Amino acid sequence: MSLSHDALLVVSFGGPEKREDVLPFLETVLRGKNVPRERLLEVAGHYYHFGGRSPINDQNRELIAAVSAEFERAGITLPVYWGNRNWNPFLKDAVARMRDDGVERALVFITSAFSSYSGCRQYLEDMDRARAEVGANAPELHKLRGFSNHPGFIASVAARVGDALAEARDAHLIFTAHSVPLAMANTSPYPAQLREACAAVAQQLGQDDWELAFQSRSGPPSQTWLEPDISDVLRRMPAGSEVVVSPIGFISDHMEVVYDLDTEAMQLAGELGIKMIRAKTPGTHPLFVSMIRELVEERLTGVAGMAVCAPDCCPAPRRSTL
Repeated sequence: MSLSHDALLVVSFGGPEKREDVLPFLETVLRGKNVPRERLLEVAGHYYHFGGRSPINDQNRELIAAVSAEFERAGITLPVYWGNRNWNPFLKDAVARMRDDGVERALVFITSAFSSYSGCRQYLEDMDRARAEVGANAPELHKLRGFSNHPGFIASVAARVGDALAEARDAHLIFTAHSVPLAMANTSPYPAQLREACAAVAQQLGQDDWELAFQSRSGPPSQTWLEPDISDVLRRMPAGSEVVVSPIGFISDHMEVVYDLDTEAMQLAGELGIKMIRAKTPGTHPLFVSMIRELVEERLTGVAGMAVCAPDCCPAPRRSTL
């Protein structure tokens, strides 16, 4: 295998690890955005509900350990680094560490399966900014291709959903993903990729009774976001019914999953007399970990025809001038 790259960098969103981190973390996430202080404090309450610690960093550590072990079994000698967009370890610090370690060209796995400005282009901008901040001899960063339709991703989601369906008698399957403003959705393949992935998972499981819903909306009421919201879907389900909810838009059980689904949606389902079972996310499922190894091997071996991001992919949504 020709090692055209000498490291893998995992890039993720980041999250606080103690109560004192919560407000600085959220201020970092929302920098430059016109978000009322009241909304910031409301979201902070979600983190305080879990002692101020988001699960996302621990889950990234587990994923990196699993990928490193997978690399060792496959004879891939790339070290695995980790940098976050919004909290320690920050992306710029990871790039500086790679430079100091002599890394010249790194592949990048972004922990976002679906392409939108916030899930793709913004990460690319962050990578360029981190390299500029590190300066001379900063390693080149080459993003791996998107994986929303990769067989390993589809199979890992299907495995998790299958486990959840086994706990039910006759459940309606609801896939969820993070809602985004319609203006952002219209500049990306995000909705189409989601529908394609949901259909592929359902087909693999032989499930015809499914739909796609959205969650974790945070914008003002005047702004149109992708719908329907998971709460609205639950409200139209008859009492006594069963639902399996698969957060297909997330690769790990982080805050939007454990609070927005496991806490808020689960409470609403109980109030409505609905049995709700939440399917796990891919996490460190062996099929998902193997998929990451396969994505890396594609680039190391120079497999032709594997699409990477176009230079103008997923542009930022245009702001209204009205």
